[in-house]
Amino acid sequence: MELNLKPLALPGIDEEQRPIIIAGPCSAESEEQVMDTARRLAAYGIKIFRAGIWKPRTKPGGFEGIGKEGLPWLRRVKDELGMLTTTEVATPNHVELALEAGIDILWIGARTMANPFAVQEIADALKGLDVPVFCKNPVNPDLELWIGGLERINQAGIERMAVIHRGFSTYEKRLYRNLPMWHVPIELRRRIPNLPIFCDPSHIGGRRELIAPLSQQAMDLGFDGLMIESHCNPDCAWSDAKQQVTPDVLDFILDKLVIRQSIQTSESLEMLRKEIDKLDNDLLELLARRMKISREIGTYKKEHSMTVVQTRRYSEILSKRGAQGALCGMSNDFVKNVFEAIHEESVRQQVEIMNKD
Repeated sequence: MELNLKPLALPGIDEEQRPIIIAGPCSAESEEQVMDTARRLAAYGIKIFRAGIWKPRTKPGGFEGIGKEGLPWLRRVKDELGMLTTTEVATPNHVELALEAGIDILWIGARTMANPFAVQEIADALKGLDVPVFCKNPVNPDLELWIGGLERINQAGIERMAVIHRGFSTYEKRLYRNLPMWHVPIELRRRIPNLPIFCDPSHIGGRRELIAPLSQQAMDLGFDGLMIESHCNPDCAWSDAKQQVTPDVLDFILDKLVIRQSIQTSESLEMLRKEIDKLDNDLLELLARRMKISREIGTYKKEHSMTVVQTRRYSEILSKRGAQGALCGMSNDFVKNVFEAIHEESVRQQVEIMNKD
């Protein structure tokens, strides 16, 4: 997968330095709140200021953003403090108003990215322009939908692009507001290696105490930057109060981050990688042997008019293997996912046998 990309080329930002930090309140609430937060962030060296002007809410009646009235406040931040500014856009009108106000970076939110019609409308509004556009992941873990949205924006001529991983929605009550599902952005990086990836630990965690560990994990995975919600008085924020931190706390979090090299080529690492390669080959050989037996079982089932799926046996496998995995230091979810995939392939092969003349 290739996109026609250029470096972000953000004024005053060294893109070789990790992490690039974007910080500011969830929502622009008042000129005083915006300027107070921005001044405190600038004092700590933050160079990119974020604030929501238009806020898509799950239900009507909540604070849906101050609207275009807040754009001059961001202009003040830019003019007086020299910070770059960024805000979310969800319609062509948002794009027009934001750019007229001098916004430096646009980002497209998760709900908008889930709608190809909306993304295309924004792409059409961006044609002929040269502005950095950051695209959050869609609310559901659909990598193809995410990539499709990126392609729409890129085909409009936007070559300075990045993505923001903000996690994926779930109806279940979990530790995180949005599940990290790190394998999705990792696969995106594998497929589009030159696309910068930012992490939004505020929206993944949903609670301020989770921002630090999530930021560290993003750095450990080689992400390029972080977008973190920071408010001068988080407890009084008009939206997402629980996931915002003060500029002081943000500085503390960033100071404690351990930044590791993205690429290591030491001899000891290469030896370990070779060992992994050997084990992977062993795994594939074992899986091939397992599938051979599955096909033999399929032949037996066909000869004795048995159904392919034996529910009791499948449940027994998942239960036993999950327990064995836990004893070996692996999570139950991981083991469950592995054996679900193995079972799916076994069923596919047995169905093929059933359908042969």
